[in-house]
Amino acid sequence: MKKTLVYTASFIVIIIIGVGLVSWNQSKNASSDETEKMIALGDSLTYGIGDESGHGYVENMEKLLKENKEADIKVENYGIPDQQTDGLLKQVNQTDVKSDLGNADYFILFIGTNDLIESNGGDLTEINEEKIEVGKADYEQNLEEIIEVIRGENEDAPILFLGLYNPYPDSEEIEEEVVEWNDNSQTIVDDYDRIKFISTNDLFKEKSSEYFSDALHPNKKGYDLITEKIVEEYDF
Repeated sequence: MKKTLVYTASFIVIIIIGVGLVSWNQSKNASSDETEKMIALGDSLTYGIGDESGHGYVENMEKLLKENKEADIKVENYGIPDQQTDGLLKQVNQTDVKSDLGNADYFILFIGTNDLIESNGGDLTEINEEKIEVGKADYEQNLEEIIEVIRGENEDAPILFLGLYNPYPDSEEIEEEVVEWNDNSQTIVDDYDRIKFISTNDLFKEKSSEYFSDALHPNKKGYDLITEKIVEEYDF
């Protein structure tokens, strides 16, 4: 009788352990299969202007992350053509956008090109340093406020901040301005936790027009360079 009770108790324990292991494995698999969310904020470079497929770096990144990092990340594109930091600040404060910020696992922030161009009068053919300095100060204040809004809604999600690139690499004046804007941007983002500055200015140096759709926007080949840089730089 005692042996029967011992065998029965042992059998029950084995069943309980087995059920527990199955449940743990199911929970683990469900967790690993969960799709993460990335929110991309920015201007026409985030929107994808110039890419004949219409996707820019955003959809390309979903594919590359799956292939290279086995990461299942869905990117939600909030890019708006011609947007500057003042417009982005308004955008992240919109009720529907603001409520979505808390749902993100990652952010990409690619902004500032239009701030630089517009501060100089709408083009970069002739540099006006005094005007650019005024625009730069506004840009930096807006950038800090944008980050504060994001962090107010989401303290933990990493933010990948993409620096500006010089679409006119033969111009030393423009190169100096781009480098200075990037340096100042990096100083700002370095004050925050879980924000990584990713440089893009090196991507198009000594690259021909085959990487661009116009004087500013990359084509698919150019956007692929940006996508690859992001995936290489950050350990997803």
